Amino acid sequence: MTRIESFRQHKDEFFLKGDGSPLGPDQRAVFAGLNYYPERPDLQFVVTVTPSEAGGRVVLSTTTDEMQEYLVVGTFQIDIEQQPVTLTLLRDPSRGRLFLPFRDGTADSETYAQGRYLDPQERPDGSITVDFNYAYNPYCAYNDQWSCPLPPASNYCDVAIRAGEMRFQSDASQNQ
Repeated sequence: MTRIESFRQHKDEFFLKGDGSPLGPDQRAVFAGLNYYPERPDLQFVVTVTPSEAGGRVVLSTTTDEMQEYLVVGTFQIDIEQQPVTLTLLRDPSRGRLFLPFRDGTADSETYAQGRYLDPQERPDGSITVDFNYAYNPYCAYNDQWSCPLPPASNYCDVAIRAGEMRFQSDASQNQ
């Protein structure tokens, strides 16, 4: 089993049985696992971020009309499907983790309409690993009781990023 297959299996188990699962009882009763794109090694990147100005912050609106503030780490550019894509990397000030909310050309048709998230990893040399195979839907994609930050306009891209989680499908009622 590959690392991504193991990750996906654990996530499905958590969604089905975990105490913090975003799925409600009706959804868990019919849950057969999340839908994923096949793994794409070409959508794994090691990037160098161009730092933002000192003290850069952005306030993102959420699916419940609240506001959440993030630190702007900087921007990076990658090529996806031979198209340049520039994205803004954020840091969650309360948890200290890197955060990359984005909305791509698959939104609303193949993936969650509001966008997806990615948690890039810092490397010892200062570069960042951005692996879209780990892109995931925010919890509000499964249950409208969750409040999820929406990607900033700077992280909207037209190119389709066909990696990671796909749109959630369930026979139980859900907010889609």
